[in-house]
Amino acid sequence: MLNETHAHHLRSWVASANDGVTDFPVQNLPYGVFRRRGSDEPWRVGVAIGTMILDVDSAHRHGVLDGGAARAATTCASPSLNGLMSLGPTAWTALRRAVSELLRDDTVTGAAARALEPALLVAQHDAELRLPADVGDYTDFYASVYHATNVGAMFRPDNPLLPNYKWVPIGYHGRASSLVVSGTPIVRPIGQVGSEGGAPPVFAPTRRFDYEAELGAFVGAGNSLGSPIPIDAATHQLFGIALLNDWSARDIQAWEYQPLGPFLAKNFATTLSPWVVTFEALAPFRVPAFVRPAGDPAPLPYLFDAADQAHGGLDITIEVWLRTARMHATGDAPVRLSSGNARDMYWTVAQLLAHHASNGCNLQPGDLLGSGTISGADRGSRGCLLELAWRGSEPVRLPNGEDRRFLEDGDEVILRGHCAREGFVRIGFGDCSGEVRGAAVGSF
Repeated sequence: MLNETHAHHLRSWVASANDGVTDFPVQNLPYGVFRRRGSDEPWRVGVAIGTMILDVDSAHRHGVLDGGAARAATTCASPSLNGLMSLGPTAWTALRRAVSELLRDDTVTGAAARALEPALLVAQHDAELRLPADVGDYTDFYASVYHATNVGAMFRPDNPLLPNYKWVPIGYHGRASSLVVSGTPIVRPIGQVGSEGGAPPVFAPTRRFDYEAELGAFVGAGNSLGSPIPIDAATHQLFGIALLNDWSARDIQAWEYQPLGPFLAKNFATTLSPWVVTFEALAPFRVPAFVRPAGDPAPLPYLFDAADQAHGGLDITIEVWLRTARMHATGDAPVRLSSGNARDMYWTVAQLLAHHASNGCNLQPGDLLGSGTISGADRGSRGCLLELAWRGSEPVRLPNGEDRRFLEDGDEVILRGHCAREGFVRIGFGDCSGEVRGAAVGSF
């Protein structure tokens, strides 16, 4: 999957893409949907490059995308990535190669594009971004064995993992309508909360508001109803990855989740980062699948593929940062709470997709698969406050003296992700952020 677009020596004529710290060097080229801030311009597809955005449709209209990418480029006048996602890997590769040629400082196409810079580039600070795709369906999985074990230990200390966990990727259907783009305020949800000693539940704002650090994988062309996706074809159905925060109300969740699983505790809001890093950009950072301990069952044949076991893991670092209301007021920078890695997922993304479609479920372009909270073996890699503060019994002490058991109003949670490997340029995902607002109690 490696090709010339991943080469370490490549540089862009966009100066900010070469500073060594940007998430968006020319080796990355993530897609998003944008328009100029405050304008009534049509939304269209862009590519992040340094601190700028390449307007792909404008580049196509100005004739600086080569003919092999024309079909893919025509989808970029759209207000979503769904059209591009539907075309499949051949078209995705053609467009990526053409955009790389256009943005590089050592190509004839790059020189022509540079002369058109005012027509092709928009500064990110002058743009607003929306959700990158129109998500028809959203499924959230439970793919981190460390997270599942930690949560299980809180409620079932003698039997943390249920018998099915190591046999089947566990998931639930989320709510696509409440997916929001990074930067959208998150209102504290209200719901039924169980009471102690058998007393009736109360209807009140959650007191155990939490985040979950996850990845969201976008489906490409998809499959027809009744036609499963074989595991050896699943990788070709995956378009790209964004950061995902599956906000959770833990007290509401504890009361409602039996017997059918999460419902109102999670469907009130899920935040997505606006930039989608393609699986092709992630090629240098593919690693072997999680090594199962001795005694764990091997995946059933429909979930086992030798190539996926060799390269199906993702070496993506996911960090959680917190900025409280007091920190905002004093001008303090956010503080990092944890740093986990997607290579600790028990199931690969290809296995999640193959399992989802194994019963003939039809996946469609732009459908979203959440990884579930990504946690590692040590405390510093736990991807939610439920784990970090161990159900509120071990408060997290912040540098300014504040404590957090769960999120408070005014807290801003920021997810950041990056990939780094010797011999390749570091790439990132941009921020996935949301600030907690007070509950809308006046509505009841």
